[in-house]
Amino acid sequence: MGFIEKFDLWTEQQQQAAREVLAIAEDLQSVRVSFVDQHGLLRSKTIPASGLASVFRSGVSCVSTLLSKDTSGITVFKAFNADGGLGVAEMAGAADVVMVPDPTTFHSVPWADGTGRILCDLRFQNGEKVPFCSRGVFRSALDRAGAAGYGYLTGIEIEFHLYRRAEHAPNADGIGKCTHPTPVEAINHGTQLLSEDRGDEVEPVARRIREVLDRMGIHLRSFEMEYGANQLEVTLDPAEGLRSADTVVFLRSTIKQVARRHGYHATFMCRPQITDSKSSGWHLHQSLVGDGSRNAFVPDDGDGPISPVGRHFIAGLLAHAKAACVFANPTLNGYKRFQPYSMAPDRIAWARDNRGAMIRLVGSAEEGTTHIENRVGESAANPYLYMASQLHSGLAGIEASLPLPASADDPYTTEAARLPANLREAVDALEADTVLAKAMGAQFTAYYAAIKRAEIARFERAVTDWEHHEYFDLY
Repeated sequence: MGFIEKFDLWTEQQQQAAREVLAIAEDLQSVRVSFVDQHGLLRSKTIPASGLASVFRSGVSCVSTLLSKDTSGITVFKAFNADGGLGVAEMAGAADVVMVPDPTTFHSVPWADGTGRILCDLRFQNGEKVPFCSRGVFRSALDRAGAAGYGYLTGIEIEFHLYRRAEHAPNADGIGKCTHPTPVEAINHGTQLLSEDRGDEVEPVARRIREVLDRMGIHLRSFEMEYGANQLEVTLDPAEGLRSADTVVFLRSTIKQVARRHGYHATFMCRPQITDSKSSGWHLHQSLVGDGSRNAFVPDDGDGPISPVGRHFIAGLLAHAKAACVFANPTLNGYKRFQPYSMAPDRIAWARDNRGAMIRLVGSAEEGTTHIENRVGESAANPYLYMASQLHSGLAGIEASLPLPASADDPYTTEAARLPANLREAVDALEADTVLAKAMGAQFTAYYAAIKRAEIARFERAVTDWEHHEYFDLY
């Protein structure tokens, strides 16, 4: 009896998908077995396709310290302690955890011949869930919504920058970690939103990206030029539950890998330090699905622009916005985006069809499309944690019947609480918000806050360009 059967880890749907995948894998040479880490990045082992049946019995082991690292790859917890530095005996001594494949996520990797990929969830060797698994954190939020009678539907608008690589070796010595950003050259100038001519400049690589995504089953609604120099945006149709977050992970990794293979560099960093760059955001469209797949946000006559459930959901997002910001904007760089009159929010407010507000109410009651768009996120956010924090916040608003404050028809002058000015404020807000911290998991919240504080400490120890320019000659 293998690990997966022993602990009864697959549903009937996954068992059926596994049989179908094994038939497909006969025509492959290799499979990337991957999980999504705390930063929203894929961590993978590549196996020969002939070994997939064994993986479908017992999973694949990987070192638990992958969960203990900040964005630099530095282990920030004492992994060799008896509790792995995290209060978890199963992680003692940098022990292994098990990557349990989800066969429903299997897809080809079209840019790598004869290669497939499958996403995994993390389990300890005793079969218990790993509380720091991003996919598991989101699944808990979805289970909470399901228990309340709701499904969670999300649509994606995500921006990124695309440059030509100036050279193929980002670090001259080829040794050690990436100490220098990849040298790049501009493709086009900014401030020409939706310019067809500028779009044609990136069409050779854009076409290849679209073709690859289409072969993976990721069908874009649009691929368009954004406002900043070398900035693009892609949008996707709404999807329910885990599928939407899985798609974001696949989308980002695909764009980066295909771009690199064609001599380009794609980055989902919010605001690169390159002339005429603009901040890249991730606008998350959201609604709840009720009985009979009905949109629970569609108002009845007399409800106004959104249903009572929708009003309470928005109120929950507003009430927990400061705390949830650390998941929507997990990097130090992301807070550069919160500027007035920038089409990004700078305060915690909602409005009907106003792109300056944090929460934008859009859609049509007549067409059954009433939903909200949260414009707070940066493109680098871990999709599972971003979506989980949104769903928990909204459900908390529903459970408490929180009243919806007045709309901010002028969102940059309305009196409203400000979004966190930096990552430290966001971490502080998360730790102070007992409702959201409990919903995300007290153990997970403490873990995630510790990783973010380690990143902040590294940043504060570093000498920045600004300091050097400001003080080197003056003093």
